[in-house]
This record gives sequence, C-alpha cells and structure tokens, in this order.
Amino acid sequence: MTEAEWQTSSNPSLLLQYVAKSATERKLRLVVLECRARVRDLMVYRPYRSAVVVAERYVEGAANATELSRASRAALSAATQIKLLGPVGMFRRRLAWSAVRAAVADASSLGWKVGEAVDAATNAKHVLRPLPVGRVLRCVFGNPFRPVTFSPPWLNPTAVAIATVIYEDRAFDRLPILADALQDAGCEDEAILGHCRGDGVHVRGCWVVDGVLGKG
Repeated sequence: MTEAEWQTSSNPSLLLQYVAKSATERKLRLVVLECRARVRDLMVYRPYRSAVVVAERYVEGAANATELSRASRAALSAATQIKLLGPVGMFRRRLAWSAVRAAVADASSLGWKVGEAVDAATNAKHVLRPLPVGRVLRCVFGNPFRPVTFSPPWLNPTAVAIATVIYEDRAFDRLPILADALQDAGCEDEAILGHCRGDGVHVRGCWVVDGVLGKG
C-alpha cells in the first residue's frame, strides 16, 4: 500500500490489513467497539448488550480476561437460541453477532475477528445508515507512513486536561480547542493541528488524543 492509497482508499479491509500487525490490542479493540456501535440497533438481545459493556470496560482496564470470557460465553449461548425468520432477519442477526463476537474476543483471536467487525459495519449499509469505516481507521491510526512524535513541552496540563475530557466524554467537538492548546504550547505540526481542526470522522482512539494522553 502507498501513502496515497492509505489517505484515499474506501476499502477498509485493505486499510486494516496494512496496520493490523503493528497495531496494539487496545487500538484494535477500539476499532471493533466503534464498528459495534454502528450496528447497536441490531443488538436487541440483553446478553449482546451486556457483553459489549464488559468489552468496553476491558479496554479501559476495568474488567479482566475472565469477565470477558464469561461475557463471550453468554453471548454465544444467546446467539444459538435466537431464531429470526427470513433472509433479512438472518442478515441482521449475522451482522450483530459478528460485531459482538469481535468485541469479546480474546487476544489470540482478536486479529481476525476485528476484520469481521469491520465487514459487519461496512455491510450494515444495506439495513442501516452507512459508517465510513475507512475514515474511522484513519482517525485511530493516523498516517502510518508519517509517524508523529509528541514533544513533551506540548503535553502541558491544559492540553492533557482537554484531551482527557474529549476521550472520556467523546467530546470530539472540542478537538479544535485541543489544537489551540497544543499550538499555544509550541506545536506547529500540520498533521496534528489539521486533524483536530478538520471535519473528518473522530472516534475514541483518535491518534491525536491518544498521543496527548500517552495511550498506545
């Protein structure tokens, strides 16, 4: 893949394939959860919703592997009992299950299950509002061809406080404020400032917010 292809490709599977091997488990799980959010309207079963809550806690270190495994088993049990008639019902069921299964995947199987979640979010366009998954991936991973180093002087208490609120509250409308704070601290990096001030898709795991907070 070339840098131009990374910046413009509308094929999320190709983008994911390029970054998957070097991506951290946390980043991959955040992509999965964003894809899951896309199909949340299809998750009408309590074990599915409960499993996602555990998966979200796991990403933040508030749940352990045992809890994640338990949630996975409960979701699987529910999946085997769900009966939806007709091709549309089966399609919706498959999308929901793919997203949930990836959300509660253990580390050993996460690599290929995240692809299922990306496919589910992409294919959900047939029954739900489409999600620009490629833009989600670019928000989370930035530009792998031009890695950015966050200089310590930029990471002052003001910038960190703003980034913390953005991350915890998903307050992405405050990214331009973060850009101002970083610039006041001496940051003139066009990629950082442009991402914060641009009108693109922003999600939890945003490479700029993570960079300020020191999250991998």
